Amino acid sequence: MKHIDPHAHCRDWSQSYKATIKSTMELARSQGVVAIFDMPNTEPPILTSALVERRLKTAQSENCLDGYYLYMGVTSMPGQIKEAVETYNSNGKVIGFKMFAGRSTGELQISGIEQQRTVYETLASCDYSGVLAVHCEKDSLARMELWEPKRPSTWSLARPAEMELESVKDQIALAKRSGFKGTLHIPHITTPEAVLLVDGERKGMSITCGVTPHHISLSTDDMSGNDGVSFKVNPPLRDRKTAMRMKELLMGGKIDWIETDHAPHSAEEKSYPGNGTFMSGIPSLASYSKFIGGLLKDGFTNAQIEDLTYNNIKKRFTRVTE
Repeated sequence: MKHIDPHAHCRDWSQSYKATIKSTMELARSQGVVAIFDMPNTEPPILTSALVERRLKTAQSENCLDGYYLYMGVTSMPGQIKEAVETYNSNGKVIGFKMFAGRSTGELQISGIEQQRTVYETLASCDYSGVLAVHCEKDSLARMELWEPKRPSTWSLARPAEMELESVKDQIALAKRSGFKGTLHIPHITTPEAVLLVDGERKGMSITCGVTPHHISLSTDDMSGNDGVSFKVNPPLRDRKTAMRMKELLMGGKIDWIETDHAPHSAEEKSYPGNGTFMSGIPSLASYSKFIGGLLKDGFTNAQIEDLTYNNIKKRFTRVTE
């Protein structure tokens, strides 16, 4: 059985100490993953045609171009968005666009509603019909004063579930009002309420959602140990009951696919006590095959796994040839 991972952070360039395209592709292949989609919040971020070409040359130099695809980031600048659309139209390795509707790793966040509206309206004016993946966390609803590094589970309080739900509502409304012609994708979705909201909109628009292994196999309970801060991720892990319900929704066909959001950092960047920066991210690709095996033991059929890890992704992203 072969798989596609439509959400990975390969790092490389100035972040090659964390991982490279080569090391990520080798890891992917060891897990049965034949293609990956690299995210654009690199350093520098993938915002221009020139940086797309540079990224692809890096992949080629590492003999990793086969099975490698990438997202471009979008800003609120119409000129940059139009260049991105032109690049997408001319380069089959560009799989879609990524918008950060809230703060995460990197500096690509577009928090304001009016700036987000500009993205949708510009894409609509360019007749873009591909995928726009949106990291949905509404910054105005964050409660960062509740974050206590010595109690890592408080990250879920600092970035509560309502941040995701309200941002998903925003994106659906903006996509509809702008006449957006593409597919709105909600990656790493974490709450049943958001999943059901997406599912309820399918008849009226093109919309999908994906879930990570860590958001259905881990919970805030796993953050209570000595290494609890290693499970800090954006959006946060939720409680055990929520994680179990997300697995039920995945089995019930309410979630379109599984995506790892593989996001490696150095031990120093993740750790405490000491001088760690407590960076968010979990290297989920490393345990991908084990996770899939767990789903099969939990009652998922081979046909379901094939749909969730390959067929559904291939149908949406027709550029993938693997």
